[in-house]
Amino acid sequence: MIRIIILNGPNLNLLGTREPGIYGNQTLQFIQKRLEEEAATYRIDLDFYQSNHEGKLIDKIHEAYKNGFNGIIINPGAFTHYSYAIRDAISATNIPTIEVHLSNIHAREEFRAKSVIAPVCIGQISGLGVDAYSAALFALHRRFQS
Repeated sequence: MIRIIILNGPNLNLLGTREPGIYGNQTLQFIQKRLEEEAATYRIDLDFYQSNHEGKLIDKIHEAYKNGFNGIIINPGAFTHYSYAIRDAISATNIPTIEVHLSNIHAREEFRAKSVIAPVCIGQISGLGVDAYSAALFALHRRFQS
């Protein structure tokens, strides 16, 4: 069975109420439910985790490695722009990782366009709203099918 962990960084626990014009009206619980339904069709087992704390996200990446997870989908939130520690954890574990963002980070403030994490990921998906997570799940599914 393919196992993927979905990691969400700071402030994503506020989805649904946080700046809905930018991030949409869907909650993190909605995203989780939708992904669980999609993953079932692919026969993929998902684990979900959200934290506002950088070290806890790093610990989850390490745990994913120790527990033999096949892939990571991560929305690092603001950590995207400066967390070399998360970048190093992804790089050290060598788990295929896709970075996702609900909004188009390249069409927002200049500082948001720079990701220090993307270079160690197999891809980055942004600007598709909730569909960014679905696209990442599909991409990992296809990768592990071959």
